[in-house]
Amino acid sequence: MADRWGLVVAASLAIFVAQLDATIVNVALPSIADAAVGQWVVLGYLMPIIGLALCAGRWVDASDPGRALRLACLGFAVFTVACGLSPSVGWLIAARVGQGVFAVVLLALAPMLTTVAVAPARRARAFGISMLFGTAGGMTGPVLGGWLVESFGWPWIFYVTVPVLVAIVVLSRRSLPVGDRLAWPSRRWLAEAATFGGGAASVLLGLLLSPWLLVGAVLLVVWWRGAASAPVRALLSTRGVLGPHVALVFVYTGLFLVTFLVPFFLRDPSTAGLVLLAFPVSALVTAYGAGLVADRVGTRVVALCGAGVIAAGLASLVVATAAPEDLAWRLALAGAGFGLFNGQVQVFLMGNAPREWLGVTAATSNLVRQVGIAAGSATGAALWSLAGDASALRTGFAVALGLTVLCGATLLRSTAKPLVSASPGQ
Repeated sequence: MADRWGLVVAASLAIFVAQLDATIVNVALPSIADAAVGQWVVLGYLMPIIGLALCAGRWVDASDPGRALRLACLGFAVFTVACGLSPSVGWLIAARVGQGVFAVVLLALAPMLTTVAVAPARRARAFGISMLFGTAGGMTGPVLGGWLVESFGWPWIFYVTVPVLVAIVVLSRRSLPVGDRLAWPSRRWLAEAATFGGGAASVLLGLLLSPWLLVGAVLLVVWWRGAASAPVRALLSTRGVLGPHVALVFVYTGLFLVTFLVPFFLRDPSTAGLVLLAFPVSALVTAYGAGLVADRVGTRVVALCGAGVIAAGLASLVVATAAPEDLAWRLALAGAGFGLFNGQVQVFLMGNAPREWLGVTAATSNLVRQVGIAAGSATGAALWSLAGDASALRTGFAVALGLTVLCGATLLRSTAKPLVSASPGQ
């Protein structure tokens, strides 16, 4: 069966939508509620994405991907419209939770669909496209959100994603026929949602209300020691799987630490948005080319080069001036490295994972990314609250540089297993 590039684009748009809605709301929060309430609008979306990640991966592995994708797009669209129509902040937070439930399914489906859509020899190129869309969604959210809020009002930051969801369904119709299998969640999955999901959500709450950290730690220990975690433990013990997960945590924590601090330092939202835009634009330039090169020399080599370029960009930021244009080109350098790294470390990971666990692997890789985003934002908030000036920014750059170096060291120690060919029709 021929490669299905339309399905690759559909999967890429799914990542784009899920990541866009994670960040586009940030710039609209002052128009919606005060900071104390507004943070729950963000957490309402993020908690299901982290807490239900493993359950979503299991469900995707057990369900027909065509039906699962259409259901996820429909559910996400319904709750997206509900967000825009919300009569109060309470309704908005509830609708954001619903968005998050279907977003985690999209994020679990997308890497699996990309993996099976093309032959292994062109998989790096496909993931270059896929991760490029994800980066664009996450990084352009604040810029697009600011323009929509000023031009049309805050509800339009939600409505804008509905046409994209329609495009996903249209693009996938021919290349991903609807099957007859849509699994019901098992009791074991529900128990996992209560222990792992509850623990992860409690840790997130602990970033705001510290007593919840202990609750989260207890629930996560219960989950890890139970039978429900056995597939995840087995997956992480597979050669070439644990290292990419750890590397993703390091890079995402460092980069989102930087992107959290820059707007606070520059203070002007429009200036900060344009400066931060240098990162995804640069990643756009390198991501597709990274896939072409990786198809020839190997994904691990390209990912390692990407980590090196990210480190060079962060090292240059440590000695940067406060001028926006000086920060922008250095962020562009880091973005170029991210374009090389992000898609290829995912290909390396998915190629090492057992085929029957592709959905779980996609879910765990998404999970560690979201953990990195949350940890980076929390670390940035802590640094800014301690100093609140250029010293906090430079310290953040230095911490991010150290984490990127650790990422490179982790990838150096990771080895791949022989790639098993997968029929694109499967």
